[in-house]
Amino acid sequence: MNRIAKLSAALIIAAAAATPAFAAPETYSVDGTHTFPRFSYSHFGMSTQLSKFDKTTGTVVLDKAAKTGSVDITIDMKSVNTGYDTFNEHIQGEDFLDTAKYPTATFKSTKVNFAGDKPASIDGNLTIKGVTKPVTLKVTNFINMPHPMLKKDAIGADATVVIKRTEFNAGKYAPHVGDDVTITVSLEAIKG
Repeated sequence: MNRIAKLSAALIIAAAAATPAFAAPETYSVDGTHTFPRFSYSHFGMSTQLSKFDKTTGTVVLDKAAKTGSVDITIDMKSVNTGYDTFNEHIQGEDFLDTAKYPTATFKSTKVNFAGDKPASIDGNLTIKGVTKPVTLKVTNFINMPHPMLKKDAIGADATVVIKRTEFNAGKYAPHVGDDVTITVSLEAIKG
């Protein structure tokens, strides 16, 4: 009887070892050389102005099996790039981004919503100029694959949301300069 118990225990241990392990959350570091949050708005109804931020850091956590994740992004607001040095300085002033007092903006997710095997939207809190508001980013593109050059697992994604800049105390010249601002984040992150 003792031999049967030992044999059963050995079979159970062997079966457990042969069963694939459950996937665990994986952490990806934002690639600042390929991650650029952009924003666009109407300029007096004449044109849509496009600008971006050149410095972004953060992490993305993804659990593919559980279909959960998290996103934590920090944008250096002093890295704003409008394409014109004078306007870069102007938009950093108190009436707009006030980068002297608020040098960063952040997005911290509260929930990643999946459609099938891919994130479809990300709920979270956006903080600009010390004001935090709940927003939902719509994921318009998502891929998880080995990076062709780095040979490491990587994530690529595009996500977008429309905010009202007056809600973040950055509403000078509204409504003539559009209150609605479309934020688009093009992100690449590398598993580290």
